[in-house]
Amino acid sequence: GINAEYGKQWYQRRVRGQKLTPDEVKETIYKLSKKGLTPSQIGVILRDSHGVNQIKHLTGTKILRILRAKGLASKIPEDLYHLIKKAVAIRKHLEKNRQDKDSKYRLILIESRVHKLARYYKRKSVLPPNWKYESSTASALVA
Repeated sequence: GINAEYGKQWYQRRVRGQKLTPDEVKETIYKLSKKGLTPSQIGVILRDSHGVNQIKHLTGTKILRILRAKGLASKIPEDLYHLIKKAVAIRKHLEKNRQDKDSKYRLILIESRVHKLARYYKRKSVLPPNWKYESSTASALVA
């Protein structure tokens, strides 16, 4: 187990010297999102540069919900996007290196995770019910 005293430093709600108000944090989130950053990248920048370790504790809502309310959230979820991006990269690699059996196997595993995640997001109504992953059109989704 983890020593309780050591573990507390990760759960502190406020950072000393934090001077941003919830509205300033939201404006920063909007600005970073318009630059094309994902919610997790926005969280890392706010943590490292602005000293805001948990946006939810400061604003009361998560980054993705803040972006959705403003209409700035992406069409497909971030984790699904990165899996598709990885599958496209492996497919591109396999065009040049057809004999790479390990990459073929990894591609099958990644695409099965894409299908599994897509089923989950359809069930949760994040993706439309007719959304389907196809390897031929995947590079257009990532671009």
